[in-house]
Amino acid sequence: MKKTAWSVLVCLVAVCGQNLSAQSPNYSRQEDIIYGRKHGTALTLDKFTPTGKSNGRAAILVVSGGWFSSHAAVNGFFPVADILCKRGYTCLAVVHGSQPRFTIPEAIEDLHLATRFIRSKAREWKIDPDKLAITGGSAGGHLSLMMGMEHKLGDPKNADPVLRQPSGVQAVGCFFPPTDFLEWGKPGVKQIGRGKSAIPGITAPFRFVEFKNGVKEFHDVTDEKALEKIAKEISPIHIINKNSAPSLLIHGDADALVPIEQAQRFVDALKKEGIASKLDLRKGAGHGWLNMPKDATLFADWWEEHLGKPDLK
Repeated sequence: MKKTAWSVLVCLVAVCGQNLSAQSPNYSRQEDIIYGRKHGTALTLDKFTPTGKSNGRAAILVVSGGWFSSHAAVNGFFPVADILCKRGYTCLAVVHGSQPRFTIPEAIEDLHLATRFIRSKAREWKIDPDKLAITGGSAGGHLSLMMGMEHKLGDPKNADPVLRQPSGVQAVGCFFPPTDFLEWGKPGVKQIGRGKSAIPGITAPFRFVEFKNGVKEFHDVTDEKALEKIAKEISPIHIINKNSAPSLLIHGDADALVPIEQAQRFVDALKKEGIASKLDLRKGAGHGWLNMPKDATLFADWWEEHLGKPDLK
């Protein structure tokens, strides 16, 4: 059965958003914190603060499925936030500018801005700005890897304290992420939202645009070489560098939406660069499975292995 971007997100929320036990959650929640604005639109995140001891670290939860993002979908992350807050993490559920209005490059920029904002709040929120972790599934996994692979410098002279901060994260743990839009499943097959290889129902986020100053309008990018250039820039595998973050990927070998080779080649590419990486291959699993929230413990273990074990205070 074909899945649209919305059905993918609904599926992920349904899988991840299982009922918590009757006991009180391990967090308090602050909703709709504005981390930035674009085109008159507020960009928001929700903050989940541990009710028990804190470990002084933050885990970013990327709210995205098919690059569709909404505040309502934050609810699907309650079980993950509960597990991570119990481990002492302050969790920050980031909502990005969503398709069909915004494209993948724009969503990536939103996450860069969100990580800058979170660092600007590090002292107030009592978190270590140099040990940020991130997680997400599918498109959320892709955006997580983009934040782990590339870190942008801040501008120390900028009047905005947020933009003075660097972006990116120091550790990644994610589910079934797209990693290479120039080789989708097999050599020579590109994934730019068009033709037979297009992800069913997910074409709008690939409708890349450029602003034409002369006419003050956004125009579609149609040149094939320009499209391939963008596809490369938004592919985590093509921006791996010596400063990229240790990454744990969990992927089902029966995934019919994101080919398993996306994870396999990505993990191999990180290892080739000398960066810690691991693929947790789930036999017979597709694009999501029951009890996914429990895997958050594996992510927390991975982050603590590579960022150091924190003290609970």
